[in-house]
Amino acid sequence: MSEENQFQPRIAAFFCNWCTYGGADLAGVSRLQYPPNFRAIRIPCTGRMSPKFILQAFRQGADGVWVSGCHPGDCHYIAGNMYARRRFTILKNLLEYVGIEPNRLHFSWISSAEATKFQQTAIEVIESVRALGPATRMVKDIRRVA
Repeated sequence: MSEENQFQPRIAAFFCNWCTYGGADLAGVSRLQYPPNFRAIRIPCTGRMSPKFILQAFRQGADGVWVSGCHPGDCHYIAGNMYARRRFTILKNLLEYVGIEPNRLHFSWISSAEATKFQQTAIEVIESVRALGPATRMVKDIRRVA
């Protein structure tokens, strides 16, 4: 199957303003190549991110969701990423319970100086979701809405 005919997943990516978003910016400035399948959404801190955002992304048709923030212990808001890690571990189990494959939801810790790690993680996330195919659970069929 050629590159053009291959399934191209849509990924909603929530990035911490202080770390991962900076890493994404550095990757872009450094001209590192990675697939453009995700839409970056800058958030103040992964600790302040509501699990509702993830559920809404799936509901609106995202094939996968990627949440990334500061390394544990390096949070700009002291412990926000530690709260996020606990919260999203539980959410991942819940999503699996309702039938969403666990590999559709990804978490990572990338600092603003880790452009290469950002590039590698972006490729891994997209390839992981691509292997699962299009999402069918929780997706709102907008054609039926009157």
